[in-house]
Amino acid sequence: MFKPVGAFSGFSVDDLEKARQFYGETLGLEVTSAGVGIDLHLPGGKVVFAYPKGPAHQPATFTILNLEVEDVEAAVDELTGRGVKFEKYPGTYQNEKGIQRGQGPAIAWFTDPAGNILSVIEQ
Repeated sequence: MFKPVGAFSGFSVDDLEKARQFYGETLGLEVTSAGVGIDLHLPGGKVVFAYPKGPAHQPATFTILNLEVEDVEAAVDELTGRGVKFEKYPGTYQNEKGIQRGQGPAIAWFTDPAGNILSVIEQ
């Protein structure tokens, strides 16, 4: 009988050191070495695995990680100050900072150095 004893999610990056720096220093997550990749320790105790794929890496075309925040505008301002550039997508209701409101929770999207899409989303 199939009965998993645990689970985790993962995604690829093209440069593990750039990912380590971005997730650890820019986003402030705890990052630890994990075999060939790195573990990203998320609030609430969950872990996501990032592994190197080198030149074969293809950025995800969907949001791979949503970071919940109390105030999306404050989060966008702080991350912008740390060098994060927020995406603006055609056909969405985003303001000049890239924050979308009125279509569910307030949310803003950005990419990691490998081009994977992440978001800050208001609780």
